[in-house]
Amino acid sequence: MTISESGPGTDSASRAREARQAPSVGAVTTTNRSNLSFKIAYAVRHPGRVLPYARRRGRDAWLSFRTSDHLSYYRAVMRSDTARSHEAAVGSKTRESWLKIGQLQFDYLLRHGLKPGARMLEIGCGNLRAGRLFIGYLDAGNYYGVDISPEILLAAQDTVTEFGLQEKLPHLALVRDMKLAFLPAGQFDVVHAHSVFSHCPASVIDECMDHIGRIMAPGGFFDFTFDRTSGQEHQVLREDFYYRTETLVAMAARHGLTARFMDDWEKLGHPQSKMRVTHSH
Repeated sequence: MTISESGPGTDSASRAREARQAPSVGAVTTTNRSNLSFKIAYAVRHPGRVLPYARRRGRDAWLSFRTSDHLSYYRAVMRSDTARSHEAAVGSKTRESWLKIGQLQFDYLLRHGLKPGARMLEIGCGNLRAGRLFIGYLDAGNYYGVDISPEILLAAQDTVTEFGLQEKLPHLALVRDMKLAFLPAGQFDVVHAHSVFSHCPASVIDECMDHIGRIMAPGGFFDFTFDRTSGQEHQVLREDFYYRTETLVAMAARHGLTARFMDDWEKLGHPQSKMRVTHSH
């Protein structure tokens, strides 16, 4: 499920600056961005963003009315966002940002031992912001990307063509849920989801946790980013969901998985935090 780095009511650039200025705190927030007091103060500080926020809120309310579940809703959001800009739909306002964030993800997994022979699944592959680098590095046929948005998967095909990756035979598939039932058991050494759970309610994350262990190879791992709070868990406009670390650790444990917080990711200045899930021994 490709989702953007930030949604309405948040300022990813500001959050990234805050993270770089306070490396000991990293990407964590204590602010409940759904509170009316926060919204009023934000509007006062950023009056130019009030009208775009109101438009987004109206658009999202209409899409919410027309859809029955969260993934259907976000599929409609992605259709709208992709029509305006493929890069912006996945959270990159500029081409430079798109290239930089993709490189950040790739370099991180490379430092953590990613090898060309690894079989990799990227959940929320989008238009291959990082996927283009994984495809180019991995052995042919070893990259699988899934997304809930048909429009962004068409953009992913364009990326494959743009970067001359056809001979690497990437697999790109549309999904309707997080059950991943069509994928074989024990297949993937690395599962990766960047800026996906940051836009998912707990029920969607729980569904993913319930099935992710089946498709991971022995010794494999699942990395995902999330919006972290040390305060009250909350959501903004059904697009940005903030979780405490212990909530996700406990959720993984209920499905026989072990989750650990990735401290080294915090040092990179990205506004989201990262966790790694493995089979419990």
